[in-house]
Amino acid sequence: MGLRINDTVPNFTAETDQGTIQFHDWIGDSWAILFSHPKDFTPVCTTEFSAVAQLNDEWAARNTKVIGVSVDGVEDHKKWKKDIEEYGKAKPGFPIIADDGLAVSKAFDMLPAEAYLPDGRTPADSATVRSVFIIGPDKQLKLSMTYPMTVGRNFAEILRALDGLQMSAKGVATPANWVPGEDVIIPPTVSNEDAKAKFGEFETIFPYLRKTKAPS
Repeated sequence: MGLRINDTVPNFTAETDQGTIQFHDWIGDSWAILFSHPKDFTPVCTTEFSAVAQLNDEWAARNTKVIGVSVDGVEDHKKWKKDIEEYGKAKPGFPIIADDGLAVSKAFDMLPAEAYLPDGRTPADSATVRSVFIIGPDKQLKLSMTYPMTVGRNFAEILRALDGLQMSAKGVATPANWVPGEDVIIPPTVSNEDAKAKFGEFETIFPYLRKTKAPS
């Protein structure tokens, strides 16, 4: 059974290009994003890791740590980061896990239990390792998504989803295409009386759809 929303994510000890980490300790009191790819020195993933590096200030502003995971080794990660920085014109300051034993990929259900890395492997051998996991300070999984090898991930959307998750932690929900600054949805489980006390004025569109200003 794969990880589900609100499951506590696996804890693990792993080597990264920045040293050994213990995952839950590394997260600490922050939000975290674990994003993976099938192999270093691959074209789509180079553009993606560059996009993550370009958002360094955005992650920090949201108390969010980002960490990559690859089934290649530490030395490959260090070399690949030079290409990432050259392409994106931004330093990839986040660590990349060296999951050459597949322990993390299997723990997060990105690869079947019987998966292994054959000699002379290609990215296709670990193609499903292209996932994103957003994890809360409580170490629970808040959102996950998996992409095929040929479609680059939209990190602007991942950032937007992170904003939505952090907003929903304040007891509200967000409508389709929501971005910070827009109105939010009052959950149907909150009565009109309690909504008035908690949020002040709100708009009733349907009895089950009420909008209000986003709480600060």
